[in-house]
Amino acid sequence: MLCESDLLDVDVVGTGFTVLDRIYADGDFAAEELGGSCGNVLVSLAMLRRQVAPLLALGMDDIGTRLVEEFRRAGADTRFIRRRWDILSPIIAQELDTASGQHSFSFTCLETKAEFPRYQPIDDLEVASAASALAACSVFYADRLSSGILRAMEDAHLAGAIIYFEPSNVHDELFDDALELAAIIKYSSDRLGPELDYKIGQSSAVAIVTHGADGLEVRHGPKSVWCEAVSTAHVTDTCGSGDMVSVGLIDWLLNRHDRRQTLQIEDMINGVIAGQHLAAANCGFAGARGLFRQKGAAYARHVLKHGVHSRW
Repeated sequence: MLCESDLLDVDVVGTGFTVLDRIYADGDFAAEELGGSCGNVLVSLAMLRRQVAPLLALGMDDIGTRLVEEFRRAGADTRFIRRRWDILSPIIAQELDTASGQHSFSFTCLETKAEFPRYQPIDDLEVASAASALAACSVFYADRLSSGILRAMEDAHLAGAIIYFEPSNVHDELFDDALELAAIIKYSSDRLGPELDYKIGQSSAVAIVTHGADGLEVRHGPKSVWCEAVSTAHVTDTCGSGDMVSVGLIDWLLNRHDRRQTLQIEDMINGVIAGQHLAAANCGFAGARGLFRQKGAAYARHVLKHGVHSRW
């Protein structure tokens, strides 16, 4: 059992899809950076000066070293990233059409056609090593499921954290257990709506249901609030838009939410709208965190506070 002196100063612990993102713009190699929904959300929050602790398993390779260094430079606590000899750190290729702002992803190298290493979830050993962080965090974020991730969810939930869950599918046998723990669940209406809508309606979680360029809904039981999409003058890349909504909402919750209270729709709307503004601003730049890379974290913080259309 942890005593009070063992607890860390942690805002967010997160685990899930974290990769090296190789970006090709209009057919040409453009950049490499930390990517994946979990990676984007955690490193963005760290750059916004939140106390972030990634809980990950990465290979003992150059890619793993690079990902850890990106987290460290952003200000994250990297002690709970376990490096392993038996796995390789994951890579994904993003192809971007800057004229349309559309993108696609591939797990195959566009140059050599070789298969990239895939993401590996945490196991019980990683969870046990992060006990102090799980006991202290205000928010636990996950975008994948495994037995280890579910255990981490349970530990964080037991300690009073908000469980923020962005499922990639609903076919995992652990999904129903994760849904019972989740305070917030975010998903795409197009991808998961037909399978998830009924389940969410029967749960106690607040749901954020995205509808692409049209906007999103915030649902809680029979209540539903529609949030129109925030317009932007120019779209270069829509990659990372959903992640920026999560960044804005988590940042807002960390400022305002009392963990002892049950979340309601009214707690969420301003945070969701702040995230929508950050997503709209980010669409003007290439890459999932193009706004942070080109304009800096201070500008991102300004957008969260004042909106994308305010003067800087």
